[in-house]
Amino acid sequence: MSLPVEEETPLSALLREGTRADHGAANSEDFIEQLMSGALNRAAYADLSAQLLVVYEALEEASTAVRDDERGAGLVFHELTRVPAIERDLAFLYGPSWREEIRILPSTRDYADRVREVSGSLPHYAAHSYTRYLGDLSGGQIVKRMMKQHYGLDEGGVDFYTFPDIPKIKVFKDAYRGQLDSLELDEDEVATTLAEAHHAFHLNRVVFAELAAIHC
Repeated sequence: MSLPVEEETPLSALLREGTRADHGAANSEDFIEQLMSGALNRAAYADLSAQLLVVYEALEEASTAVRDDERGAGLVFHELTRVPAIERDLAFLYGPSWREEIRILPSTRDYADRVREVSGSLPHYAAHSYTRYLGDLSGGQIVKRMMKQHYGLDEGGVDFYTFPDIPKIKVFKDAYRGQLDSLELDEDEVATTLAEAHHAFHLNRVVFAELAAIHC
């Protein structure tokens, strides 16, 4: 009688469980808690949006390279492209001269530099893509609602959290996780992905801490 073959845990599940504590810690940062509660102001939200621009510019440059990777091409979805949406938000929040108005924090530059540094590696890209895009599709929808409620952003400024090409977010998230799980990473690459996901959350938290020092 043969024993049942133990199935490997899908990468998406490993990432979800492996970063659960990181996710909770990021959401508990003072800047995020106060922003979400309405204790800050529109300027704080605008400052966060400016930081997101630089991070997503780096991530979406990396996406272009991953499209040429036979294994990773399916992990790049045009529906997730965020840079144009962030630019529209910044134009709304700062005005037409927003490029001269925004400030980019040192921690944000460090974050973007890290994404560019590892952009040629599929496991590293998978970690940063998962951390950012799945967050935008999940908790980001709550952020959008709270920003509209607390800071009067009904007429604009939250395009970053709006996905017009994704009619059913849950269906899309399931498809994204399916692509993650089909990457066929080896054991070392899976370990690299998990380690980089932890690092990505750390980089996020450092940005939040620097924003808190300014706005909280």
